Amino acid sequence: MNALTELAIEHSKNGIFSRAEVACWAGGSADRQYSLLKRAVAAGEITKLHRGLYCLPPRYLPRPPHPFELAQRIYGPSYISMESALSAHGLIPEAVYTITSASLNRSCHFSTPRNDFSFTRIPQKEFYIDVCRSDTPSDGCYFLASALKALTDLVYSRPYTGPPLALLDSLRIDRSFLAKCDPLSIDQLSDNYRSVHVRTFLGSLKKEVQG
Repeated sequence: MNALTELAIEHSKNGIFSRAEVACWAGGSADRQYSLLKRAVAAGEITKLHRGLYCLPPRYLPRPPHPFELAQRIYGPSYISMESALSAHGLIPEAVYTITSASLNRSCHFSTPRNDFSFTRIPQKEFYIDVCRSDTPSDGCYFLASALKALTDLVYSRPYTGPPLALLDSLRIDRSFLAKCDPLSIDQLSDNYRSVHVRTFLGSLKKEVQG
């Protein structure tokens, strides 16, 4: 086992670590640190997730890090939203293979050995409104949009201009979801987005909720 792999097993949280953390653990010159990383990656003992971000393989961990936690470490500020959040809330039946997130930075996509990650820039007045912290079984955490906000972000990212019920049907979201939507939360979200078509959608959704 490589020396750096042993350091990562000892010091990293959930097996995820950065190049800066390697510098703290290994010491020495930048060239030495790069050589340690290169050898460990070549041996399959460390996986490179993204520029400057690495992860130990599952065989070295009691529990592998949750893919949502990896998303937070790869690109931020961000939170899990759209299809991934709707799936996490049990609203859409299909498995979601690309982890989808909303971001304050530019939209981008990353393919890693662990998962594919998609980040969509969604400007808002308050980025984390209607977003909650969730803990993982491996003692990690991530930020997850509410089901209503995830749907709103999806409308922003498409963009969708049709009736709310048609969108729910196309996503195979049961219409009982409407009973769980709070008109006050709809108003708060509507005020939070600058997009006209998002506000129009939320206004129509509120009418459906209120019957």
